[in-house]
Amino acid sequence: MTPQAFSTPIVSHADLPVAHIPGIEHRTLANDRQGLHDLTVWQQTMAPGAATPPHRHDAEEVVVCHSGQGELHMEGRVHRFGPNCSLLIPRNVPHQIFSVGPEPMFATAIFATSTVEVFGPDDGLMELPW
Repeated sequence: MTPQAFSTPIVSHADLPVAHIPGIEHRTLANDRQGLHDLTVWQQTMAPGAATPPHRHDAEEVVVCHSGQGELHMEGRVHRFGPNCSLLIPRNVPHQIFSVGPEPMFATAIFATSTVEVFGPDDGLMELPW
């Protein structure tokens, strides 16, 4: 098997663009732009009280919480989490993530695809600023 050639093996997070949606600061750390075929990595900081819109992805997702407190709303249940927890989100399962503590929540999301499509509750494709 021939090793994959990436555009660069090192990505400086400080050099990446930052996108904003209300209460959320986002960086895409790696995806198809760096030559990945089956993986995307996002990093987000959510202000206290902020939440993602309700959505789903056509790929499995793992969210690693580094700091702060949150809630994952999925399949009619509320799952509380904090630092050093991973959220396991199946493909196409609607969910929403809330930052519920007094400090910002900092997390990394990993997707099993290099191009993440996000769908809203009406199954329409959501346009994101990243």
